[in-house]
Amino acid sequence: MTIRSCALLALLGLIAAGPASAQQGAEVTITGKCERLVIGGVDITQNCKEQLVNTVSRGRTTFDFAAWDGQSLSFSGAGTQHEQTEETEQLQPISLVVPGMKNKEGIVRSPAPAVGSCKFSKPEPGKTMIACEATSQGKTYAGVFLTESKAGAELGKEGAKDGAKDLPKDGSANSPKP
Repeated sequence: MTIRSCALLALLGLIAAGPASAQQGAEVTITGKCERLVIGGVDITQNCKEQLVNTVSRGRTTFDFAAWDGQSLSFSGAGTQHEQTEETEQLQPISLVVPGMKNKEGIVRSPAPAVGSCKFSKPEPGKTMIACEATSQGKTYAGVFLTESKAGAELGKEGAKDGAKDLPKDGSANSPKP
């Protein structure tokens, strides 16, 4: 399993583990395929980057999608409220969407209360899909991301240089966000 795959499994495992783990801080950049990105009802899937950032910090879980045209979209919810919907699927309620746009001064973010959820399969080797959908002020926000975890490598060995930014040197997934 590659370091990125291990990092994904570790972070999604933190979310799946429950409230105590959700209080810890961790951030993982996941590579894969962005299959859908809709911001405020506008489908910009063709611009979606092939990476997703998942953060667990201060009791909140956030899934951050980004596009090559400077737009971004974050789905955020209280990590302590996630629930298991099936034996292999987790559901993270979403209470906030944060569309963003990069300009000369930086990134302008517009947080808005939302109702929705992110679903993801229980962390295991193989394909993992993270699907988020929410509505806010009558507009639709959606993101679907697919990553494939490959078996065969141990954490801390193969691909360690590539995964260094994803995990602390000790291999844990609970260091605070810089």
